[in-house]
Amino acid sequence: MIEQKKEMSRLRKVPCVVFMVLALTLWGLSGERVLAEQANALAQASSETMSEQYQPAPGIGGRVTIAGSDTMQPLMAKLAAAFTAFQPKAKFGVEGLGSSQAIREFMLDLSFQRRGDKAGGRGTEGASSTGLLASSRPLTDQEVKGFVSHHGYEPIGIPVAMDAVAIYVHNDNPIGRLNLEQVDGLFSATLKRAKGDHLTTWGQVGLKDQWGQQPIHLYGRNKKSGTREFFRHVALVDGELHPDVQEQPGSASEILAIAQDPLAVGYAGVGFHSSMVRIVPLASGPTDPAILPSAETVSSGQYPLARPLYLYVNKNPDGKLDPVVGEFLKFVNSRQGQETVARANFYPLTAAQISKNLELLGQTLLTAQAPLR
Repeated sequence: MIEQKKEMSRLRKVPCVVFMVLALTLWGLSGERVLAEQANALAQASSETMSEQYQPAPGIGGRVTIAGSDTMQPLMAKLAAAFTAFQPKAKFGVEGLGSSQAIREFMLDLSFQRRGDKAGGRGTEGASSTGLLASSRPLTDQEVKGFVSHHGYEPIGIPVAMDAVAIYVHNDNPIGRLNLEQVDGLFSATLKRAKGDHLTTWGQVGLKDQWGQQPIHLYGRNKKSGTREFFRHVALVDGELHPDVQEQPGSASEILAIAQDPLAVGYAGVGFHSSMVRIVPLASGPTDPAILPSAETVSSGQYPLARPLYLYVNKNPDGKLDPVVGEFLKFVNSRQGQETVARANFYPLTAAQISKNLELLGQTLLTAQAPLR
């Protein structure tokens, strides 16, 4: 353990830019392994799940801003780029503000693009209003009511990919498994699952020898994050996060912090896995099998922290869906769209979910529908 601390101390002396380059390089190497697993699952399911090739409609163009989840920003950027390869007159801006902050923008038709970020180099070619909301969690009833109070109708929500919130530790940490009761004991101040006191040392979750007395360092996402709200709702049973959690502004910065701290544990989307951190197998209960997230365990619901990722659409029941938005959603649910999902290190939708989405989209082009939340 002393040698590990010396090594981490040495790494902290490396200039930040160098460390970031190293982190991104190692992430790429790990990402190839993740992609191989997802591509294999995608190939096995392609005849059933992605039966429909994308057929581009002619004359599609316009500007759209997708605001929302930090977790979903890489996915949305890749989907937008893949779509514009078919529809070059379509222009997209993608903003990763965090789901909770972006929901407010979506409700009020606001966008950072309006405030000159494009001119300042931060934005891309988006609309002056937010056409789509990317959310890593379903909107709450209160948020839907807030949208209705402003617009007079509900938004339409469509799952576009599957994801998992993973529990991450430093690559040198030997912890073999955790269960949701232990996760609650680590991260929660209210302990709705856990029995006893807050877990503060690695020995309390099963590590021995030099690890046993070492303190646990907690990392997580800030209050703008939909991942934080999902984790709090599902893992902590709507409990409160412990004040010792070091909250980070983004998933990438959280993973980097865990990679620099041998005593760290944190939660983030599985798409941010790098070779400098390790995902801990997770069990629902103390006697249940511990499972790693994969295309199979996420789509089947076996993995305890599996979740859909959503796009929400603002469509007036008395108006038509913007053609570029409707065409983009059609693309996302096509074979090419779901292959892009896999390339972005997320998991494709099941055949049943795509069928539901396409049915809803077909009806939405004609009339308003209740949101699929």
